[in-house]
Amino acid sequence: MSVAKEHDFHYQKDLTLELGGTLSGLRLKYFTWGELNEDKSNVVWVFHALTANANVEAWWPEMVGEEFLFKPSEHFIICVNLLGSCYGTTGPLDINPKTGEKYYGDFPSFTMRDIVSSFIALRDELGIKSAMMGAGASMGACLGLEWAIMEPDFFKELLIVGCSAKESAWGKAIHTAHRMALEADETWGQRRDDAGAKGLAASRAFGMVVYRTFECFNHFQKEDKDIVGEYKAESYQRYQGQKLVERFNAYSYDVLLKALDSHNVGRGRGSIKEALETIKAKAILIGIDSDILYPIQEQFFLHEHIPDSYYESISSLYGHDGFLIETKEIKEVYYRSQNKNENQ
Repeated sequence: MSVAKEHDFHYQKDLTLELGGTLSGLRLKYFTWGELNEDKSNVVWVFHALTANANVEAWWPEMVGEEFLFKPSEHFIICVNLLGSCYGTTGPLDINPKTGEKYYGDFPSFTMRDIVSSFIALRDELGIKSAMMGAGASMGACLGLEWAIMEPDFFKELLIVGCSAKESAWGKAIHTAHRMALEADETWGQRRDDAGAKGLAASRAFGMVVYRTFECFNHFQKEDKDIVGEYKAESYQRYQGQKLVERFNAYSYDVLLKALDSHNVGRGRGSIKEALETIKAKAILIGIDSDILYPIQEQFFLHEHIPDSYYESISSLYGHDGFLIETKEIKEVYYRSQNKNENQ
């Protein structure tokens, strides 16, 4: 059984940012499983979602392991914590080398392409020339798409679950509501680690309504007693809000949401369709039929414009969060895509 290995990468150059300026002293936290083979051709690069981290086993269960899709005995599996996060990669709680104080709200603005650029810096340090697969869901899937366009020859395959070619007005409206919850907290903007904590809890509670489904929450109805004010749905929401506060940071949440709003594979590339047509990786695209955050028409649009792509939707009670839960179905879709290729 392969054990996860934890690493730190310190970039010796300044990271040039798409919106202007640079970031000095970049540090990336990443996890790996398995070993690189001799020609470094067995790489599976996993991208995590908004509030997750580089330890894939912690948030995407039943994806890493000999009986699962990513096999440490065969693959070198790598996942890097996102720029701006609070799990070891440079973010708002780190020291700004120019001031000697923590960034907090002064953290420089960055985009999805900047996140990918940080990955590329690490990739070059490791001497990896290509990856057999890039895999991710939600924000992570968006990053995989972006990288496959920035460097069309890098990935041989893409496993993409629940994302879009461009963050929709719907998605940006949801993110705005998240940020408004932070801004409503009287501590938001203060130069302290726990600024916006109450707002973060409220934002998460709102997010759970978008990430899940009517049918999913209806299960709580069966557990409610006939007592006014004692509702399982309410206690669940408050629990989820506090749980995020205990493991995440409001400043990181803010900058990552803004980065996700920047997602647009067509920016500066003629059009979204033209950008998608440059992807050379074999893309396996998976939608979740109950997902209202990234509805399945978003993935089908990708399928229409990425050459030789494969598309399926899967059924789930859990809406967008289905990508965390329906790992067996994701693996089965991947294997069906391979069988289709072999039969063509």
